[in-house]
Formats: sequence, C-alpha cells, structure tokens
Amino acid sequence: MDTKDKNEMMKLENQLCFPLYAAARSVTGLYTPWLKQLGLTYTQYITFLVLWEKDGITVGEICDRLMLDNGTVSPLLKKMESAGYISRSRSTEDDRVVVVTLTEKGRDMQAKAKDIPEKVGECIDLPAEKAVKLYELLYELLGKERRTK
Repeated sequence: MDTKDKNEMMKLENQLCFPLYAAARSVTGLYTPWLKQLGLTYTQYITFLVLWEKDGITVGEICDRLMLDNGTVSPLLKKMESAGYISRSRSTEDDRVVVVTLTEKGRDMQAKAKDIPEKVGECIDLPAEKAVKLYELLYELLGKERRTK
C-alpha cells in the first residue's frame, strides 16, 4: 500500500469506527430524557433489561449479556443496590459467585420504563426493514448470533 492510500485511510470519514461511535452516542442519547425522569442512567437501564428478562442471575451472566467487564458492572450494581433496586448475595453453591436479584422496587421500575423502547423508536428515522438489517449487521460485527426479538 502506498503513502497516498495510507493517508486516505487515515481520514476520519474513512474509518468504520467513527460512524459506529457517533451513531451509538446519538441513539443512546435518545434515551436520556426518559431515563432522567426515572433517575436512571443508560447502563442501569440496560442492566434492568437483562434482569427483567431473567432475575436471579450472576454478575458474570450480566457482564456477558451486556458485553461489559466486571470492573464496569460491579460499581454499577453497587449503586443500584444502594438505590434499593437489587440485592446481591453469594451463591449457596459457590461463594465466589454473586447472584443479583431484583427487589420489589426494581421490579416496579419495569412498569415505569415500559414505554421507553417505543418512544425511542419513534425518534429514529429509519425504515423498519433497514433497522432490522442494521441490527443483524451489528450483531454479526460483534460475532454474535442475532437475538430473538
């Protein structure tokens, strides 16, 4: 590859990472007005999504589902526990494993957040078929199979 090609590749507009980064920030930002009303961050919200789908799971399972490391998830769970949304306890089978369980307050948050996906979806100007294709491509890029909707 010659210098001209390398210089061309170094332009921001030719980086795959930039539109992914900008789009992720833009879409994530759409959640902010509704999450702010509930006193939640986006990361707390997606943690709730995991727990509402399957309560009583390990920290490791949460990390896997969110594609985040333990160093990111543990402080988040500590804040959620302090707010009364979850409880953390050691597994009875292996005390190295921490199990996360929703409290009543955490389960009640689901009803308060139930309209958020629809509200955010209304803000995204993308035809449904393109949104599905984008979803599939992103999971392909992540090396994951498309999750069932």
